[in-house]
Order: sequence, then structure tokens, then C-alpha cells
Amino acid sequence: MAGKPKLHYFNGRGRMEAIRWLLAAAGVEFEEIFIKTPEDLDKLRNEGSLMFQQVPMVEIDGMKLVQTRAIFNYIATKYNLYGKDIKERALIDMYAEGVADLGEMLLHLPLCPPDQKDAKTTQIKERITNRYLPAFEKVLKGHGQDYLVGNKLSRADIHLVELLYSVEELDPSLLANFPLLKALKTRVSNLPAVKRFLQPGSQRKPPMDEKNLEEAKKIFRMQ
Repeated sequence: MAGKPKLHYFNGRGRMEAIRWLLAAAGVEFEEIFIKTPEDLDKLRNEGSLMFQQVPMVEIDGMKLVQTRAIFNYIATKYNLYGKDIKERALIDMYAEGVADLGEMLLHLPLCPPDQKDAKTTQIKERITNRYLPAFEKVLKGHGQDYLVGNKLSRADIHLVELLYSVEELDPSLLANFPLLKALKTRVSNLPAVKRFLQPGSQRKPPMDEKNLEEAKKIFRMQ
């Protein structure tokens, strides 16, 4: 019997958080092996564990998977979160890529120079309220179903709900005009596996703070 997936990353959200969410929503227990120093990262590289010299890396089913989208697709396929046919998978991919585009903006916001942060935050809020959230609200309104694709939970829903939590952390008022998205957030959050993940003490990581940011910069030699 295969052991628990092992997640190799630093002790913060970054690009691993969406993988944590996906595994948690699938009800899969996982272990985390934290990269704490640049030397820890070098060790993974030198032993050949990182195909492109980068993390996240997930050990699962005898493989060492890198590249976030490849990891998403494997987990989603394995745990039946990737639609019933090629058309549904195309929609799931399309929605997930939209989530990723906005997610990248939020991911890079803490790295923004202080004198540019207000302008960048304003731009992101504009994109949230005028581009991304209206698009997803329209999908839900258009088919009148509980989930984005096929009226069944998929990785697109999980990624979107994770994003909605991040949007609320930025500014809770941004969700005010999107009742169907708020309902989706509540629906997914109340699924038993997700509910456990949202409880204090779970493997979900808190928002990036200055200490966390400095730790990441040291590990990845971003200074």
C-alpha cells in the first residue's frame, strides 16, 4: 500500500498551498517535509529529485512530481475531481487557469516594492471586481448548478474557493456583489474534508507575513 504523499516546500503558502487544498478536499492525508535553508533546497537538487531544479515537489505513487499544473492534474484525475469527459476537463482547465492568473497577482503582491504597493493593490482589486469574479459568477448563473462544471465538485471549484478566501483577506467587501460565489464558498467550505482543513491546527498555512517572506527569500536566494 502506498504511503502518504510527501510535499516538499517551505513552511508557507506559495505555490504549494493550492496543492494542499486539493489533497485536503480529496480527503487525502499528506506529510510535509519543509525546506528550511538554501542547503535543504540544494540537497534536493543535487540528489536529482527536482527535474527543473524547482519546488513544489510532491512524492506520490512512486513519482517525484514537479510543475504545479502537472501535480494538480494528477491529483484531480486520481481522486475524480477532473470531470467526466474531455469537454468537462477543458472547462475545468479554462476556469483553473483564470484562477491561476489572478492568484499569481496576489502571490506576487507581498514582493511589490513599498512605493508601488498601493497602486498594485488598486489594480488587483479592479481586476477582481471587473474581470475575474464577474466571469465566474456568470458561469454559475448561466447553468444554475451548484458547481462550476457538471454539477459536481472539481478542482476548478476547489481552486476558486481557495482564491475567494485570499480575496477576502485582501478586502472582505470585494465579494459583496457576487452572491453565487459566496454560496459556492460556503458550499465547498462545508464539505467535511474541507471543513477539517479550515480548522485551526490543520496543514493550511496562514497569509504571508514579513517573517515568512524573509524566510522564503533566504531559502530561494531572492535577496
